[in-house]
Amino acid sequence: MVGYEQLAKMNTFTMDDVYALVNNRKTASSLVMRLYKKGYVKKIRNNLYTCVNLADGQVIASKYHIACAINETSYISHHSAFEYMGMSNQVFNEIVVSSSQRFTDFEFEGIKYKFVLSKFDAGVVLPKNTQGIRVTSLERTVVDSIKDFERIGGLEELLNCITSIRHFDEAHMLEYLNEYGIQYLYQKTGYILEHYKNQFHVSDELLDYCKSKIGKSTRYLTPESKKYCNEWKLIVPDNIFQIIEQGGLPLV
Repeated sequence: MVGYEQLAKMNTFTMDDVYALVNNRKTASSLVMRLYKKGYVKKIRNNLYTCVNLADGQVIASKYHIACAINETSYISHHSAFEYMGMSNQVFNEIVVSSSQRFTDFEFEGIKYKFVLSKFDAGVVLPKNTQGIRVTSLERTVVDSIKDFERIGGLEELLNCITSIRHFDEAHMLEYLNEYGIQYLYQKTGYILEHYKNQFHVSDELLDYCKSKIGKSTRYLTPESKKYCNEWKLIVPDNIFQIIEQGGLPLV
């Protein structure tokens, strides 16, 4: 089966990868088409393919490899990064992909790949003993998820993931907060981290720094929030942390 063995060694491949194997673009196109018709190759999206494992009929590429192969700048982020790190109790049929290059959301093998614009690359790491995976670090994942929980994952999922954390690097946390430089993000982050102060060994210096950045505006943590927290100038849901810690009941 000429070509399949070489392509099957790759998690994903493009036509340029096939051309590098056969050194002829027409031959490369014919090879992929022949394997596609036999069911040995599947098209993920435009110019992105993966082979099928002949033993079980499943595609070789994991959803994480696919996410990182969408373009040269794509990486796993938000609740998908928590999931990759084994810190999410919920398995989503969506993977969040941050990238500085825009792409249209798409679905493959029942998984939706959701685009989020990447503002900066700090905190994107290459996990050890893996190939082709780019994912946000723990601290970057926390900051991104707090920033965007209203539209990605939700507050309950965010807090459920955070309860799995035992320690984080404050210097890195501050680095990513400052990269964004958003007053509301300092408010939300400070409010949430203060609750987990003992669990994370959060310093007073970090909390005081966040307080120094929140300005004078009062904001809602969620649209349903009713309780005012003067310290952080936030309107928050009643018993928000108790609800999560007692079993994740719907926030009301």
